[in-house]
Amino acid sequence: MGLVSSIPAHADPTARVELKTGLGPIVVEVDLAHAPISAGEFLRYVDAGLYDGGAFYGVVRSDNDHGPAHIAVIQGGLTTMERALPPVAHETTMQSGIHHIDGVISLARRELGTTRGAKFFICVGDQPALDFGGVRNPDGQGFAAFGHVVSGMDVVRKIHALPTDPNSGDGATKGQLLRKSVVILSASRLTKST
Repeated sequence: MGLVSSIPAHADPTARVELKTGLGPIVVEVDLAHAPISAGEFLRYVDAGLYDGGAFYGVVRSDNDHGPAHIAVIQGGLTTMERALPPVAHETTMQSGIHHIDGVISLARRELGTTRGAKFFICVGDQPALDFGGVRNPDGQGFAAFGHVVSGMDVVRKIHALPTDPNSGDGATKGQLLRKSVVILSASRLTKST
């Protein structure tokens, strides 16, 4: 199956999604005008109910970061890849113009040229190393930023401060998994008030 390289045009250039967690809600606004592939991918998971029962399961911060150019993020999404949708084309920050600043939400990725909505992260503070040309990803392509938190950064910061298991994960993720994941109770679009 080929990569999805375009998402159908949307009447509204933005959409808001509420991620209800056990620590409180996080509301993100996704930018379909500037990051149509990545924002559309995130919304595919939201609309299919795939994040319901998922979790924020990992945090990266100075005490557990093993990569070049230390970063600060919380990581969330599906807890298993069994329900993951096929990957889509990677949309760089050079293409979207959306940079990894405080509160930006972005899709995780591994394979060159692809990304998927199964896993995402939210920046805690400005993280230029995650942008196109940044040193965090060896291929220089960075990650696919597609929106930002409009309310609930206090919840994001609470998650970021939670204790991690120093023996969890391996390699680059060693010590980054939360001792107790924060469940995403539901993820749903918010309707705009008239």
